[in-house]
Amino acid sequence: MARAANLDEYRRSKVTIREIADLAGVSIATVSRVVNSRGDVAPETRDLVMRVVQEHGYMTNRSARALSGGRTGHIGLTIPLMRGDYFAAILEGALEAVYEEDMRLVLYTTLHEHDREVSVLERLSDGATDGAIILLPEECGFPFVVVDPRIPLDDGIPAVSAAHRAGALAATEHLLSLGHRRIGHISGPAGWAAATERIEGYHSALAAAGVLPTSELIAEGNFEAPSGVAAAHILLDLPDPPTAIFASNDNMAAGVLQAAHERGLTVPGDLSVVGFDDADLATILSPELTTVRQPLAELGRTGVSLLTRMLERQRVEALRVELATRLVVRESTGPPAQR
Repeated sequence: MARAANLDEYRRSKVTIREIADLAGVSIATVSRVVNSRGDVAPETRDLVMRVVQEHGYMTNRSARALSGGRTGHIGLTIPLMRGDYFAAILEGALEAVYEEDMRLVLYTTLHEHDREVSVLERLSDGATDGAIILLPEECGFPFVVVDPRIPLDDGIPAVSAAHRAGALAATEHLLSLGHRRIGHISGPAGWAAATERIEGYHSALAAAGVLPTSELIAEGNFEAPSGVAAAHILLDLPDPPTAIFASNDNMAAGVLQAAHERGLTVPGDLSVVGFDDADLATILSPELTTVRQPLAELGRTGVSLLTRMLERQRVEALRVELATRLVVRESTGPPAQR
C-alpha cells in the first residue's frame, strides 16, 4: 500500500524536466546532470536545482519506474523512411519530448513494407520497450500511439494527426478567393487516410463555392516530386486545363513547378500552385511556395506525451488528437490569367 500511495503522489505532482529547468533558470541538460548525480555541475547550481526539485516533487522517470514495477524507460519509434523533411521533423519533436521525459528512444525504419512492420512491432513488444510510436497499427498487445495514421483506425486506437481536411479546405478556399474555378488536385496514394481527407477538404471547398467537382481534375501521385511532374502534365494536357493546382504535399508541388517550367508557363502568372506540409523545400523553391503548414515536430512531441500518460496510467481524455494546420501564403499563387 505504501508503494501505491507513493506512486499516486508522484502522478499527482508530476512536473516535467523543462518546467524544473525554467523554474531554476538553467538548461534542461543541467537539470538532467543534477538529478542523475553527474559531477560536472557547480555546487551552487546543484543546490539551486535540487531545491526546486524538492519543492515541486520532481521525480525522474527512472525513479518512477522503480515505484511502478520496473519499466525499461525505452519507447520504440517506427518511421517508414529516414529521408526528407517530413519524417525528420516528426522525429525531432519525438526526440525532444523523450529527452524531457528522461527516457530513451529505439528507432526502426519500416520502408512501408508490411512484413517488416510486423517484425519490428514483434521486436518492440518483446519486453525491450514499454510502448511505441508507430505509423501503421497492428494488434501487438502493448501500449502504442499512431502518429499520422496511414489507414483509417478502429475506435479506441490512440492516434495523433494533423487536420488534413481543414488544411485542404483552406488551400482550396484561398485559390477560390483569388478567382480560380478550374482547380486541379494532385492527391496522395489511394487508400491513405491523409490523401482521402485532403480530397474531402478540396471537394468541400468547391461545393461551398458552387463549383462542381470533376474527376478529370484529380490526378494521383505518390508524394514524391516525379509523380507531381507526371500528374501536372496530365492535368495541363486537358482541353480545358486548370488555372491552379493544389498538390497534396510540397514534393509534388515542386513537381508541378517543374512541369510548368517545361511548358513555358509562369507561376503564378499562368498557373497558381499550392502544396501541403510547409517543409524547408517550400522557401527554397522559386517562386516560394504557398502551402499548408503541418505541425510536424508537434506531432512527434504529442505522440510521446500521449504514450507517456498511457504508460503511467493517467486518465487520457482524448485518444484521438488532431493538431491544427495553417495556410501560409507566399509567391506561387495569384489571380487566374485572362484566357
